[in-house]
Amino acid sequence: MEESKEKNLAEIRKLLKELLVENLSLEDIRPEDIKNDEILFGDGLGLDSLDAVEIVVLLQRNFGLEVKDMKQGREIFYSIDTLARYIYENKKAT
Repeated sequence: MEESKEKNLAEIRKLLKELLVENLSLEDIRPEDIKNDEILFGDGLGLDSLDAVEIVVLLQRNFGLEVKDMKQGREIFYSIDTLARYIYENKKAT
């Protein structure tokens, strides 16, 4: 069971990195350059509030998830790993 969860999380992380690079105009960054635990905003990857809005749209479009509470959003959007865990724990069964 745990192995399957890790495999799913790895797939979600990979997809998230690809989506961020494609949709957030991260010109000099490749998906594989983003570390799972790298801070996404500020001194980390350098994303800003407009990028946060785009991530909300990406979550809705690609995973059917909404983040309504921005305080919760700060925790969810901390890193690729926190985003992937949120998606894994909340995604709709397909």
